[in-house]
Amino acid sequence: MSEELRYDGKVAIITGAGGGLGRSHALLLASRGAKVVVNDLGGSVDGSGDGSLSPADKVVAEIKEAGGEAVADGNTVSTQEGGKAIVQTALDNYGRVDIIINNAGILRDKSFRNMSPEFLNPVLDVHLQGSFWTTQAAWETMREQKFGRIINTSSAAGIFGNFGQTNYGAAKAGIVGLTNVLAIEGAKYNIKANVLAPGAKTRMTEDLMAAMAGGDIDMSPEQVSPIVAFLAHEDCPVSGEIYSAAAGRVGRIFIAACVGYFDKDLTVEKIRDNFEQIRNEEGYQVPGNATEEMGLMMQAMNAAK
Repeated sequence: MSEELRYDGKVAIITGAGGGLGRSHALLLASRGAKVVVNDLGGSVDGSGDGSLSPADKVVAEIKEAGGEAVADGNTVSTQEGGKAIVQTALDNYGRVDIIINNAGILRDKSFRNMSPEFLNPVLDVHLQGSFWTTQAAWETMREQKFGRIINTSSAAGIFGNFGQTNYGAAKAGIVGLTNVLAIEGAKYNIKANVLAPGAKTRMTEDLMAAMAGGDIDMSPEQVSPIVAFLAHEDCPVSGEIYSAAAGRVGRIFIAACVGYFDKDLTVEKIRDNFEQIRNEEGYQVPGNATEEMGLMMQAMNAAK
């Protein structure tokens, strides 16, 4: 049997950890030795209401009853001040931050033609800005200790699209872009950042998952947390990647560049006449950053000479 992966001495911040996926992540990491900051406002699915610390407190109690260490935090992720306060909770209680799992989220679905600021802005604030501000608050600490693991939660709705979720999809796609840059900027400091695109039956997705999976498939959050824990471990070998996980199945999602078509005298008509080659996926490559993608373009140009 292989050696168990543990997190002794590591401190993890998990946002939106009062239930669902966040709770599952917190319980798993704590059971393997991590000290956990359980962040949750305790609000409704759409982010309305005054909130309550009780969901976070309950998860902390579960962790402690099982012999682990955890502390509750009720600060908002959606502002820079809130992100700093969450990280300060970790520093005040445990003196360091090693792992951030940005999981907090809300839903305010509406078709694009009916989208309004009160549906758009809070979703961007919680998902995208929440991931940004919480991570930024811990960034200098991770740089100084030359260790950090960041897992940002995206969604198939942001990567592939989903009707009625332009706000949610835009936020989740933005998280992919954020993570790509974090992976680049964090590389020399042993800070690795990756993306999770989960599928699980939670308070947010209960109706959707029940309709998609039926009753005989285990869509519990516990089927997703193992990949999160691995990406959070010091042995994780990758950064800047996206992983889909649901019902015990885990797979990588990637954005690739086709070889394409080159003509130094490009015209609209040449685009039309060579559109099949432009879209041809044979020989695709996966650039590690924008510079590499530009390099692939230059290769195609040189090959066409």
